[in-house]
Amino acid sequence: MAAPPGRDEGASRASVRRQVPGLDGLRGLAALYVVLFHCWLYTFPGYPDSSAPAWLDVLMFGRLAVVFFLVLSGFSLAISPAYHGWRPGGVARFLRRRAWRILPPYWAALAMSLVISWLLVPASHFGPPTEASVVVFGLVAQDMIHAPTPNGAFWSIGVEAELYVLFPLLLLVRRRFSATALVACVSLPVIALGLTAAHANPVEGDNWLAPHLAPVFVAGVVGAGIVVASDRVRRLPWAWFAVLAAAPVLALGYKEGSVWTVHHYFWLDLAVAPAMTMLLAAVATGRPAFLVRLLTTRPVRSLGDFSYSLYLIHLPIVMVVIRRVAPHVVSPGMPTFCFTLILALPVSVLGAWLFSRVFEMPFKRNRSWKSMAAAGRSRRSVTGARDGNLGRPLTDMPDGHA
Repeated sequence: MAAPPGRDEGASRASVRRQVPGLDGLRGLAALYVVLFHCWLYTFPGYPDSSAPAWLDVLMFGRLAVVFFLVLSGFSLAISPAYHGWRPGGVARFLRRRAWRILPPYWAALAMSLVISWLLVPASHFGPPTEASVVVFGLVAQDMIHAPTPNGAFWSIGVEAELYVLFPLLLLVRRRFSATALVACVSLPVIALGLTAAHANPVEGDNWLAPHLAPVFVAGVVGAGIVVASDRVRRLPWAWFAVLAAAPVLALGYKEGSVWTVHHYFWLDLAVAPAMTMLLAAVATGRPAFLVRLLTTRPVRSLGDFSYSLYLIHLPIVMVVIRRVAPHVVSPGMPTFCFTLILALPVSVLGAWLFSRVFEMPFKRNRSWKSMAAAGRSRRSVTGARDGNLGRPLTDMPDGHA
């Protein structure tokens, strides 16, 4: 990777390109895939030895979609530091902004999930959430402390929270040493742990996944260097590299089936991360153009805007449809799966859009309670002025326009 541009040049370029076109679209499509995965997962019993038809096995890679979220998170967060010599812009400021962006919608989704788990359908085979669940998940400590989950999708939020805390340290290693040193520091201990486990294949539990998944997050961080790379590096066929790197991993998982895939996620996560990083590099460099155009179309871009909300709230909706509604309407198996797609999928998307308007977008658009209050006052003043103008004759309008 080439050295980052000077401070003034980097600041101007970062202001223009900090939001890489297409990344939100990728995030939205990944979130939609996770919804489809859960529709498949909870419709057909016996997972990982799923009773679903074989042609639906293409939906079994929900875990890898979450891994993609982690790679994308590292990539997105590292874009601005890459323009500024790999400096985070202040540790406290970074952590405060992450908490402001992530926690309010998460806590709102937690409250919703708790109510649904207590009143309608538990989210875990361990039973309904307990008081410990409220504390553990409220503190986003679910990756460190086990408690019955109110929402099976929340495990990755705990992992991300831990990686956010490590992010400034990761940038320090990248700045002081190199991208290679950063990858080695994080990946080699994980690989050594895997090789020394029984049968060289660690058995994963419900938590303590952050150390294992740190390398995929770091892959995204390192990949963000593409935004300050030389033209020669940026012109490389990253999309083809991604296809070549991903094909063996996905083909192996598809061939071996869901049982083998679930039991080998420790290695599959690490194996697929480079391909995911190359895909992000391809999109960041604007190639292939047709893919970037697809990802920046209004529907896909809009889906990406509320993808975090979709990820947070879709699973309780899917489970209510499958466990409480579908048994009274259709037969188990494929009829339930189709019914869930017809009902739960649009309800999840629409519900997530509405949820994001209240609990996500205000925190995305404003950096503090003060700015949020000012935006609210501005909207009320505009609305008041508009309502006041409704009773005025047209000749009293500015410039004579209604």
